[in-house]
Amino acid sequence: MKLVTAIIKPFKLDEVREALSAIGVQGITVTEVKGFGRQKGHTELYRGAEYVVDFLPKVKVEAAISDSLLDQVIEAIEKSASTGKIGDGKIFISTIEQVIRIRTGETGEEAL
Repeated sequence: MKLVTAIIKPFKLDEVREALSAIGVQGITVTEVKGFGRQKGHTELYRGAEYVVDFLPKVKVEAAISDSLLDQVIEAIEKSASTGKIGDGKIFISTIEQVIRIRTGETGEEAL
């Protein structure tokens, strides 16, 4: 089992959600986050004063999936989240050791 974490641009969330649903991902967790990478933020003007916005708004999408879906999930996120411009985001893959569904007590891939 894998935990796929993607940091994407907020306006791409619906496209990513639809792409993941289409390949059979049953549940995702979405969190509004702020951060920066190579974009390094930008400068804005507010009431005549310039200030630097270091952290840009992003969305973190997390999905626990079976190993067999991994390549499809990565491809779906890459295609649906891409704009071809800086700041499109990143995908992180982690191994999940155990999953337990609290309501039923199911474990492993049955709990996904």
